[in-house]
Amino acid sequence: MIHPILLCGGSGTRLWPLSRRSYPKQFTRLSGDNSLFQDAARRLSGPGFAPPLVVTGEDFRFTVTEQLAQVEQVAGAVLIEPAPRNTAAAVLAAALWLERTDPEALMLVAPSDHLIADAEAFRTAIHAAAPAARDGQIVTFGITPTGPETAYGYLELPPGTDAGAATPQPLTRFVEKPDAEAARTMVEAGSFLWNAGLFLASVATLRAAYAAHAPAMLDAVSAALDGATPDLGFTRIAPEPWDGIQDISIDYAIMEHSANLVVMPFAGDWSDLGDWDAVWRSAAPDDRGNVAAGPTTAIDCTDTLLRSESDGVELVGLGLAGIVAVATDDAVLVADRARAQDVRAAVAELKARDIPQATEQRRTHRPWGWYEVLVAGDRFQVKRIRVHPGGTLSLQSHHHRAEHWVVVQGTARVTVGDDVQLVSENQSIYVPVGARHRLENPGKLPITLIEVQTGAYLGEDDIVRYEDIYARS
Repeated sequence: MIHPILLCGGSGTRLWPLSRRSYPKQFTRLSGDNSLFQDAARRLSGPGFAPPLVVTGEDFRFTVTEQLAQVEQVAGAVLIEPAPRNTAAAVLAAALWLERTDPEALMLVAPSDHLIADAEAFRTAIHAAAPAARDGQIVTFGITPTGPETAYGYLELPPGTDAGAATPQPLTRFVEKPDAEAARTMVEAGSFLWNAGLFLASVATLRAAYAAHAPAMLDAVSAALDGATPDLGFTRIAPEPWDGIQDISIDYAIMEHSANLVVMPFAGDWSDLGDWDAVWRSAAPDDRGNVAAGPTTAIDCTDTLLRSESDGVELVGLGLAGIVAVATDDAVLVADRARAQDVRAAVAELKARDIPQATEQRRTHRPWGWYEVLVAGDRFQVKRIRVHPGGTLSLQSHHHRAEHWVVVQGTARVTVGDDVQLVSENQSIYVPVGARHRLENPGKLPITLIEVQTGAYLGEDDIVRYEDIYARS
């Protein structure tokens, strides 16, 4: 049985403004009906695969379980990192967690934000790599290059090795992201593959690798798991041992020092969707080189990506060549496709100026659903709120604001003080300042309501929680 390890971190900067820190790209729908995370979970399921073990952060724990449920998947476990510490610590935490029940388990470490078009072919490659992993090898996956890409690292195979073999091959070395000239030389040589950042190994093999090359990390992560606590079906890793762990990737910490590495070639379509140029290439541009998504109009454009994420925003490109233009409800990016890797620098500039759009989406996700601000002004704010079936807001009060709720879809059970009543479509209710209140969705359909807040202070930190089924403080 192969245990998929889905890593769900990320800062959400490279595909800004669609992806942001509050809702990074793995949870977005870049193509098709599913998110990249959902596609990854489905791709690594079926015969021979155990339920996935997910490593994520506090802010995304309910997003993980909600999105898995939407595609009829269930996590074997969800480990919550107290703070991001890069892939070396996350992978080790997953290995030590699996070790408790099956020390010889095979684990497939996979970022949850990659695009792999042929899931069946990828599963075939995984199963072909499994015997080497059972024999104590660490199997990394190498992608057949389609061009001199500078955004990826490379894997060098020994001279004469079949870079298109259907079984794992020897590995000479890792090569960091090259410049354009070095990338062309490596692709022309035919003995280099792109480093996909995916690998397969047994728990025992990985533990031995950490013991040899990162013993301090092994001790710290072991202590952090020993102190882990359960929370609503999640496992919270203990923060104190975790805080001192080095922030380092598994490539630097383990892979580049290990002698028992082999490469499983994979010739299928693959992309890490690392920037908007990669999205443009993966979306199969039309005969003029254009890719369009959402309400857009392209006039005399070539080699251009136009993407609108809002039904109310028509994005028009006129005479554009080699441009990325992405519009959301609250931000617009216009960039030269050749500068797509520099989008993170633009996000850094916005963060330095305390621009909210740098990290926060207009739509804020909560365990019970989501809300978005429609309009805000002096002493008032209007929100649209969606509550999933079975969703329950906390029993809470506010020191500085009153709220008016108008239900426009569904039926809500509303508590205000000691009064509990059902509020249906076209009905409203008033929540005075200081009143304890709660809204629940007891039905099988989502509830949509409009909330009008009035008061001297309308910040989200003006919440006093008394009861919360999601165990938020």
